[in-house]
Amino acid sequence: MRFGGEKAAALLAGKPLVLWAVERLREVCAQVAVNARPGSEAQALARAAGLEVLHDLPGDAAGPLAGVRAGLIWAAGQGAEALAVSPCDAPLLPADLYPRLIAAAGAGAAMAETADGPQPLCAVWPVGALGALTAALAGGAHPATWRMLEEIGAQRVHFAQAGDFVNLNTREELAALAARFAQR
Repeated sequence: MRFGGEKAAALLAGKPLVLWAVERLREVCAQVAVNARPGSEAQALARAAGLEVLHDLPGDAAGPLAGVRAGLIWAAGQGAEALAVSPCDAPLLPADLYPRLIAAAGAGAAMAETADGPQPLCAVWPVGALGALTAALAGGAHPATWRMLEEIGAQRVHFAQAGDFVNLNTREELAALAARFAQR
C-alpha cells in the first residue's frame, strides 16, 4: 500500500479526503452516496455525515468500475438519469468540472481530459449504461475505466490545468499539498 493507510480517511486542511469529494458533488447532485469497503474508515465517515454507503457487488473485480456499477444501481433506484463520480484522492479538481461534464454529457456520458490524457474517474455516466457495464464486468473482468467510457460514447471535456487533476498517492504528496494549503 503506497499510501500507508486508508487514503479516503486521510486529512487535508482538517477534512478527510472523502469529504472533499462529497462536498464537490453536493454542489451539483441532488443526492450523494459513497462507495466504500465494508468496515472501512471511509464507510464510518460517510455514515457519520449522513450519507448512504454503497458496496461493490460480490464477484466484481476490485477497481473503479465495480464502484461505478454500484453507483449506477443506486442512482437507478433513486430515479436519477445519471451518476457523477469523483475520486477521493484529487482534492484540487476545478470548480467547473461537474457543471461542464453534465452539460457535455446531455443524456449520455462525459469524462474529463487534460494534456496528460483522459481522467476517467472524473465522469458522468448515464444510468442506461448499467447493462453495458454489467456485461463488461462479467466473469470478474475489469476493463480500463476510460475504455468503458469510450465504449458508451462519452464526450471528452478538455481542461487546461492538468495539475488540478493530480491525485495523492503517498503521505508525502499529502503533506506537500497540506503545506501549500497552510501558506494560503
